[in-house]
Parts: sequence; structure tokens; C-alpha cells
Amino acid sequence: MLTSASISRLIVSSSISYRLLFRNSYCKMANDHTIYQFTVEDAEGKQVSLEKYRGKVVIIVNVASQCGLTDSNYKQLKEMLDKYKDKGFAVAAFPCNQFGKQEPGCPIDIKGEIQKKFEIEPDFYGKVDVNGSNAAPLYQFLKKEKGGTLIDAIKWNFTKFLIDREGKVVQRYGPTTEPKSFVKDVEALL
Repeated sequence: MLTSASISRLIVSSSISYRLLFRNSYCKMANDHTIYQFTVEDAEGKQVSLEKYRGKVVIIVNVASQCGLTDSNYKQLKEMLDKYKDKGFAVAAFPCNQFGKQEPGCPIDIKGEIQKKFEIEPDFYGKVDVNGSNAAPLYQFLKKEKGGTLIDAIKWNFTKFLIDREGKVVQRYGPTTEPKSFVKDVEALL
């Protein structure tokens, strides 16, 4: 037989369970829409949580060292890094060989080559696919959060995603959009 005391305990227990369930679901949903849920491989093969970018403004970009867009993008990203790194700005570069086979080397060699040629030190990661059935989970997420013009697929090297300090995808820039053209967008988030 249920007493009023046991009914009260049951109600309180159910209420607490419901609140915990709702809070945990809400936190999971909130985290599911940020880059912080991802762990990626860096150029040296080590696992890196994108939590490292919490509180920073980030450009995530698929790069290729033998592309016609390489020089202008790296030079302008370097200028941005030099100017804003101390204010919490970062660049996460993901080598990709899906477009014209323009990134054939291994990630550690690519990193060294780019650092030497452009004197830039973005965070270099392992080589990824950005489209297709083998697309990296991070890139699946980025495309879902900010689709492209006409199609959501990444169209070429140097597609750039702007991430705010909360880890949310704010903007997507096409391959031919030069970094200097969206400096104001970055400044607005810093």
C-alpha cells in the first residue's frame, strides 16, 4: 500500500530523474552543434581534441600545397595569424588530396614545407577527405552546419569555415574567397 510519504518520495525522485535526464540531454544537444565534440589526428599522428579551441575564433580550412590558390591563402592567413593570434585567433589546416591530387605528400612533410615557404604556423592536422563516404566526421559536421551555394559538398581546396568562441560554425567561405575579404567577420568575433 502506498502511503503519502512513499508517494511524495516517488514524486520527488521522478522529478529529480526527469531534471537530470533533461539537463543531460540539453547539454548533449548543445555540444552536438560545436566543433568541441571532435577529436582529430594532427600531422604527427597524435589525437587532438578540438576542445583546445574553446574560447577561440578559428578558421578551419582544407589545404593543398600544389594548388593555384595556395600562395594567396597562406600569405593572407599568415597575416591574420600574426595580427590576431594574441587575441584568441587560430587556423586549423587539414591537408586534402581529393581535388586534382594537389596534396600528395604526408602531413608531416606538408607541414614542414608550408612552414618553411610561408613562415606560417597554423595547427596542421592529418590528411582528410572532405567529401564522399570517407569524409572526416568533422567535415560532415561542418557541411551540415553551413551548407554551400547550390550543393553542400566542398567544391575545392581552401574552403574555409569560421568558428566562433563557443565552437559554432558562423560562416563558410568558398575556395576563391580570399581571407583578407573576411577580416571584418573575424574581428567581430574577437
